[in-house]
Amino acid sequence: MIGDDEQRLRESRQYWDHAAATFDEEPDHGLRDPIVRSAWMNRLAGWLPTTRATILDVGCGTGSLSVVLAELGHEVTGIDLSPAMVARAEAKAPTAGQRITHKVMDAANPQLVPQRFDVIVCRHLLWALPAPPLVLRRWVELLAPAGRLLLIEGYWKTGGGLHSYEIVEALPASLTGILVQDLSGQPELWGGWVTDERYAVIADLSAAA
Repeated sequence: MIGDDEQRLRESRQYWDHAAATFDEEPDHGLRDPIVRSAWMNRLAGWLPTTRATILDVGCGTGSLSVVLAELGHEVTGIDLSPAMVARAEAKAPTAGQRITHKVMDAANPQLVPQRFDVIVCRHLLWALPAPPLVLRRWVELLAPAGRLLLIEGYWKTGGGLHSYEIVEALPASLTGILVQDLSGQPELWGGWVTDERYAVIADLSAAA
């Protein structure tokens, strides 16, 4: 008999494997529009360290954001549950002239070395994972002292997603300097105007943690 968690993983993997072929058609997924791509690069540059950092891109999808992170001069690892997504990410990185490590892995419980990463980036995934507070604790365990957690999330017109306050309330107590930035009024990030809630949550891990 298949357990609930295993069934969830199987269904999610099948869904995203099927979606991989058309995933990049969304402006903020494929980053094919130079204006959208430039907007994300500028935003990320403002959130990330100015010196070379080790970054984990959680739920990397087809790897568009991972490539931008690498182009900003960082060492990037991308993980995703979907082998089809990871295959496209693995093809995209060398085409862009970047070396990125990719792994097929459950983002809700990543099996990686603790305190490995200076920054963890996750865009539009946390809301879809079970038990966000537990997931966040697992992610923070992967952060090096004084590391940064960068979550780009939203609450959509469909009723899916998380409000920013829900994420702030779920963050581990070891995170400080929590900042919420509204991204709804920035059409250049999304390829057009949006009317739902979109935002970034940035939080830092204490150097003593």
